[in-house]
Amino acid sequence: MQLVMDNPVISPGGRILVASLGLGALLLLVTAWNLPPDPRGFGTHEQLGLAPCTFYRITGRLCPTCGATTAWAFALRGEIARAMACNLAATIFCGAAIVAVPWLILSAVLGRWVYARPSWRNTLVVTGAVLLVGLLDCLRRNALP
Repeated sequence: MQLVMDNPVISPGGRILVASLGLGALLLLVTAWNLPPDPRGFGTHEQLGLAPCTFYRITGRLCPTCGATTAWAFALRGEIARAMACNLAATIFCGAAIVAVPWLILSAVLGRWVYARPSWRNTLVVTGAVLLVGLLDCLRRNALP
């Protein structure tokens, strides 16, 4: 993957967007940090007043996003193996959020990209790869007894 190493100025509107993305990811991290992970490996989001997974309720099978909040809660406690068992793609996204938050916020504050400017192509390739991992992981989680 090729990084775009120039660090051009970020427009005022772009700075707001970048700061919003960074703060949004930070909010997700803080929320997951404050939730005790559900020992079932999924369902942690229900502590926020959200409904249980409809797909799971109807089919008895985990959907691709089942276990995502639980994975973040475990990962942020350093329990990476348990996080990966809950939802591998969510664990990867959690790691990406940990790296992205300071990068995005610092870039927004400075008004220029720190280290590297993201490219749409690289972002789409990485996101697509993680989503594929998520689908394959969902198949794995449903295949095991």
